Amino acid sequence: MKLVIAEKPSVARSIAEVLRADQSEDGCLTGNGYIVSWCIGHLVGLCESDVYDEKYKKWRYEHLPILPHPWQHKVLPNTKGQYQILKKLLLSDKVEEVICATDAGREGELIFRLVYEQAGCRKPIKRLWISSMENSAIADGFRNLKDGSEYDNLYASALCRSKADWLVGINGTRLFTVLYNHKLPVGRVQTPTLAMLVERECQISNFIKEPYYMVHIQQNNLDAVSERFTNRADAEHLQRACQNGQALVRSVEKEKKSSAAPKLYDLTTLQREANRLYGYTAQQTLDYAQALYEKKLITYPRTDSRFLTEDMEQTAREIIKEVKECVPFAREIQYAPDIRKVMDNQKVTDHHAIVPTMQLGSADLKGLPATEQKLLCLIAHKLLAATAAKMEYETTKIIIGCCDAEFEATGKVISEPGYSAIEKQFKQSLRVQQEEKKERILPVLQQGQVLQGVQSMVSEHFTSPPKHYTEDSLLSAMERAGNEDMGEEVERKGLGTPATRAAIIEKLIAAGLAERKNKSILPTPDGGKLITILPETVKSAKLTAEWEMQLTEIAKGNQEPEVFMQEIERMVAELVSTYHEVGEEAGKQFEKEKQVLGNCPRCGAGVIEIKSGYVCEGGRDCGFGLWKKNRFFQTAKKELTPEIVKGLLTNQKVKVSGLYSAKSGKRYTAYLSLEDTGEFVNFKVDFPKKRK
Repeated sequence: MKLVIAEKPSVARSIAEVLRADQSEDGCLTGNGYIVSWCIGHLVGLCESDVYDEKYKKWRYEHLPILPHPWQHKVLPNTKGQYQILKKLLLSDKVEEVICATDAGREGELIFRLVYEQAGCRKPIKRLWISSMENSAIADGFRNLKDGSEYDNLYASALCRSKADWLVGINGTRLFTVLYNHKLPVGRVQTPTLAMLVERECQISNFIKEPYYMVHIQQNNLDAVSERFTNRADAEHLQRACQNGQALVRSVEKEKKSSAAPKLYDLTTLQREANRLYGYTAQQTLDYAQALYEKKLITYPRTDSRFLTEDMEQTAREIIKEVKECVPFAREIQYAPDIRKVMDNQKVTDHHAIVPTMQLGSADLKGLPATEQKLLCLIAHKLLAATAAKMEYETTKIIIGCCDAEFEATGKVISEPGYSAIEKQFKQSLRVQQEEKKERILPVLQQGQVLQGVQSMVSEHFTSPPKHYTEDSLLSAMERAGNEDMGEEVERKGLGTPATRAAIIEKLIAAGLAERKNKSILPTPDGGKLITILPETVKSAKLTAEWEMQLTEIAKGNQEPEVFMQEIERMVAELVSTYHEVGEEAGKQFEKEKQVLGNCPRCGAGVIEIKSGYVCEGGRDCGFGLWKKNRFFQTAKKELTPEIVKGLLTNQKVKVSGLYSAKSGKRYTAYLSLEDTGEFVNFKVDFPKKRK
């Protein structure tokens, strides 16, 4: 029998349907010579550091750097049951061949191979590599299975990515956490991303707004403007000179231009546009796209290509026909699609661009969640727009002279809307607010014409700071990071991959290093401090982009994995040896301001909260403290909270409910006060008096 391993249960069911493996068993489906089972994401991961040595349980500078040799993996506890099912199947005498059917990309390859290796399987591997979950695509994929060895380099790249993230994350986080006595998460990709956020906020906060002025001369529909003036008096002088005067039309330049239709979506451009139009986060867009993919309505979403392969012309033509019949906004659109312009084999890597599938015609689109409907329409509209005609327009540029100064007026007239008509109709159908720039219609003027009695005015403007990053602009910045330092021949640039950028943003927010405010993504104060103290090595977008490029070269077989890992280990070792101590004041910058809960009953100093309890700031000379794990509160099954401590210190007595009596097995309410022996602090219990 042949064992097929998918990445998720839903994908496994779709594959089993095509293979006619319709008998349900524990953790798998069987039939027709196949066993179809699944992972649940990652089932195997890298071991924690203390597996290599017990001493790593404690975070100490002298234990760094941690450089595992050899590397070890472990079965993840939350999904151990499914791993055991797969291991049993992989080692079963019934199974002669294993087919890897996880997602056709770097992470999908890693998910499968780690399970295969951890189970100790040595059976031959075939690879299913598809870009659509349609039945026809699955069937075609099984007719054209690849030999598993063709993807050994892809696995090596994925393994290097995993190990590099571990090395930079574990060593960087421990190093700076120990030095600054505060949990400071460091990541190979997330730290350079945070650095971009912090740099942008610095530019905004340091920006000094400066005024500038422009002089206008006007007549009928004409409004021509001068160059900028930094001095208002100079602008007003020109304005007075031009008022009611003569102006000469020095030149009238007309030029026919065109704007090419947009490209199809890769994941990053889809995430950016969904954020701009709908406010979806990058992670939400990825989740909705993955759901549509698993429902067989769009092709594989984790792609970095914006083109189709040259054998897809007829398929694309049929999909466009389905879109025009099934998607409401598209039914009235009449155009002749040019499929050839979106086809380029040289620009398709692992997967082609994201497009709808032929399943549109048979699917209940109205039954989809509204979020998925919107995303599907967005992808459908892009296929139509990308295959539509270019937009043609004519620009007019008029130069007018007056009082030895030049004034310029520009206009634009669209002659053939082409793809822009489709985009406009799509946005109108979804009631998306559009910032539609109204083009000025200029009067008909001739070179050499004299304008009599022109009016003039001065307008005041201000220079603008850079804008806060939104999810849209941050994804774009991550994609372009390091590009200026790399040649055009480099295939993959930037921070992370289209599939991982959303997770990086979410990690920064979860770690408290960044936050969402309205549509903006801003660094938190801790995020700003972290970037201030980190060296360029770990926050350099250029270096991280170079690593991503090298990982791509490993996947293509053009670079040795060992060379890449040696470079990462060397960088980590240098980081630890260079940063071994910080000054006393610098080490305190992450300390939170301590809240005083009340005055110490022994010495009158403030009582503050620490990790283990509430202590007097007077230190050892006083010795007063209330410990969170004290016998009374543990027996009473109640937490000693700051509010209770505050009541004890300020009012000498506090009413506490929900105390547990081991004797009666019931909860009770009592007044607590402190009894201080000078050596020990005990709690005195008084019960509320019952009303007669």
